[in-house]
Amino acid sequence: MLVLYRNEQRWEDRRFVEFPSFLRAGDCVVLNNSRVIPSRLFGQRAGGAGRVEVLLLHAVSADRREWKALVRPGRKLGVGEVVTFGDDLKAQILERGELGERTLRFEGDVDRELERIGHVPLPPYIRRPDEPADRERYQTVYAREKGSVAAPTAGLHFTPEILAACAEIAYVTLHVGLGTFQPLHEGHGLHTERYEITPENEAKIRAAARRVAVGTTSVRSLESLASLGPSGETDLFIQPGFEFQLTGAMLTNFHLPRTSLLLLVCAFAGKDFVLAAYRHAVEQRYRFYSYGDCMLII
Repeated sequence: MLVLYRNEQRWEDRRFVEFPSFLRAGDCVVLNNSRVIPSRLFGQRAGGAGRVEVLLLHAVSADRREWKALVRPGRKLGVGEVVTFGDDLKAQILERGELGERTLRFEGDVDRELERIGHVPLPPYIRRPDEPADRERYQTVYAREKGSVAAPTAGLHFTPEILAACAEIAYVTLHVGLGTFQPLHEGHGLHTERYEITPENEAKIRAAARRVAVGTTSVRSLESLASLGPSGETDLFIQPGFEFQLTGAMLTNFHLPRTSLLLLVCAFAGKDFVLAAYRHAVEQRYRFYSYGDCMLII
């Protein structure tokens, strides 16, 4: 764990097991308790014309039959085409969206079939098929609310023992969509993501002397709480110049260049300071990305 001190413009090489020692009286650790769903499906085009891969992003209808999704091969799949995922689930493509998105309408119990035949959407740089163990391995130990297509990865560092050493914890729920991690595209903002903070957790957050956000999704939830309220849809794009209202410290992993995640971290700690710390992390062979090491910014 690389610890960055914003006011002093310095850093230290530490270990994540020391995280609780950086908490002080009045702190509240804010965790995103969203749970990854097995949202990758493999099917066939009508008449067995070819294999299709579908990555569900989020439901867009109250009955959870219509979903935004990414499909492969996207260029060959037109509006009206039907994809079959075994005997009990099929979907029709209703419309094409930006950046490869499609809207699908399912016949069958989507949530039940995802649990039965869905695959965990591991990050693309993990070059192996998902395994049954990934359904738990690619989750935080406090994951509860189903809905994400990627893990809130800063939370993967926590064990039950380290959680127990944190005096005050509040949970938020932000279902992570693919747009959080995709490279930035000129002229396009962030995809909208659903978030919710219960009254009990909102009270803890507002009463805290300092909120220590675990992960960029917790930061976006806190700052959406400040500007939009305790629940809703957020496309909040945090970049340098943003004025943070509720985030007092942040734990985060090391991110890819040209992503909204790295811009958020630069907004919180300063671009030059963050990039200098990244260079140090590279020199010291810190591990990057979802299963990598982390950075605590205080």
